[in-house]
Amino acid sequence: MKLSIVATLYQSAPYIKEFYVRMSAAARELVGEKFEIVLVNDGSPDNSLDLAIKLTEQDPRIVVVDLSRNFGHHKAMLAGLAQACGEYIFLIDSDLEEEPEWLAEFASTMAAESADVVYGVQEVRKGNWFERWSGELYYKVFNYLANIDHPRNIVTARLMSRRYVDALLRFREREMVISCLWVITGFKQCARIVKKHMHSATTYSLAKKIGHATNAITSFSEVPLRMIFYTGLIIFACALTYAGYLVFHKLILSSPMDGWTSVMVSIWLLGGMSISFLGLIGIYLSKVFSETKQRPSIIVREIYGQSSSSD
Repeated sequence: MKLSIVATLYQSAPYIKEFYVRMSAAARELVGEKFEIVLVNDGSPDNSLDLAIKLTEQDPRIVVVDLSRNFGHHKAMLAGLAQACGEYIFLIDSDLEEEPEWLAEFASTMAAESADVVYGVQEVRKGNWFERWSGELYYKVFNYLANIDHPRNIVTARLMSRRYVDALLRFREREMVISCLWVITGFKQCARIVKKHMHSATTYSLAKKIGHATNAITSFSEVPLRMIFYTGLIIFACALTYAGYLVFHKLILSSPMDGWTSVMVSIWLLGGMSISFLGLIGIYLSKVFSETKQRPSIIVREIYGQSSSSD
């Protein structure tokens, strides 16, 4: 098998047929008939699965991996990569916001640069000003805390070599952030500027984005824990300094300090910091708890269709 195309399905019914036609045409231009298309149904609530199964009856190169429930986009992508058996793997979203025709461009870049990965990046992040501003802020904060060079405004679409995908699949994290795993897997990676289309409103709400950012930072950085320690040292030093100041007024100037406002402010400040710090530690402990249970990342209910080409 020369090429595997991997895409996930979630509310993808309106796009499946066109995606299949365009993706198949792009793959044929590149490798002839030596390709497969792996579609992963991530518990889609519409009839995406039924439409995908019909494609397996029409084309033996289609493989449908039906997950037992919705496990999330990142885990569904890894499930598809684990099923793919091609020498090269092209990962792409099925909603046609990313063009199947990018495959040829990515392949030419991979050959020219002798790279293991070619991934797409948006020159301008889609969305309104707040989404663009918050996205830029997220990448700056995350790269600083995690000490990795995470590309800005990346898209799902990427062409990968077999050895890179095999290395990527060696990660066994339950609480995963796949875009970060793409980076730390290493190998030579090249970016290609693309223009992502916008067919519908994003399903990532502000709450989901905050949750994703929290998960990414606590999964790849211990800096927040170090910040707790350093903050404690600073507060301790300030408390000692202020205590010395009070002793000086009492013993030397014989004028004890008055007022309850500063006392109450200090209590509320330290109380709020203590609660937030305990919450942060709790997030890290919950990740340790999740990893130690060793639950499977995904459960496959059934696989439909098998690729007829093995060379």
